[in-house]
Amino acid sequence: MKKIQRIYEHKDYRYYLNEIKIMEVDRAYCKHDMAHFLDVARIAWIMCLENNLSYDKTWVYACGLLHDIGRGCQYATGEPHEVASTRLAKGILEDVGFEGDEIEAILKAIAGHRNITTSHQQDLEGILYRADKASRACYICGSIETCNWNNDKKNLKIEV
Repeated sequence: MKKIQRIYEHKDYRYYLNEIKIMEVDRAYCKHDMAHFLDVARIAWIMCLENNLSYDKTWVYACGLLHDIGRGCQYATGEPHEVASTRLAKGILEDVGFEGDEIEAILKAIAGHRNITTSHQQDLEGILYRADKASRACYICGSIETCNWNNDKKNLKIEV
């Protein structure tokens, strides 16, 4: 998992993380931080294991760490974060040693992680979509009453 550590240590990744942290300092709702990124990665990996999907663990964790890295761009310019995340992730993935098909698969999953049409797919896109949604602990959120997610989207109970 050396590539995952390299992602975390990458100067651009650290810059984007800090940018998001600054922009979300007063955010009352779910943060887009390392805790969220790692929750998504771990849940996605569990889903892969439970569904006998043979994705490389490094790919799954790269998706988790990079899927929302474009949030700062969204806050600053309005660019959809999945578009910005895909764009920003490409250079980071190349710099840390991912290649060709690996990069293509990871970027495809990041680009599709908000697309509801991927929600039931048994591929990296579908796994990332579901893991991202499952990572939110709405049932303990102090801001749930003012959250703009409808109740159908909120995780109102612990699911196992």
